Amino acid sequence: MAELILVSSRPAPLRPVVEAALANELRLLEAGIRRTERRLREFEATHRMSTREFVRRFENDEFGETLELAEWIGEYCLLQRLHEKTETLRGVCFAN
Repeated sequence: MAELILVSSRPAPLRPVVEAALANELRLLEAGIRRTERRLREFEATHRMSTREFVRRFENDEFGETLELAEWIGEYCLLQRLHEKTETLRGVCFAN
């Protein structure tokens, strides 16, 4: 478990500011997840293949390199990172 101590030179409480910033970042990440999932569904509909199947076949080098497929794998990787960041933020708790 990582721990972070914040010190402010201002007398105003820092916790509400940090909580609001974290909540806002979480909302942005969730919006990014929805947008990325929508984009993945578009690729799936266009290519009539699930993203899971596409990734499996992509990793087995079953496709030639195209911009469209590079975008698809990029969206998939982005979704993974967005989920990781979201889970990290959801795991933050304040000690006092």
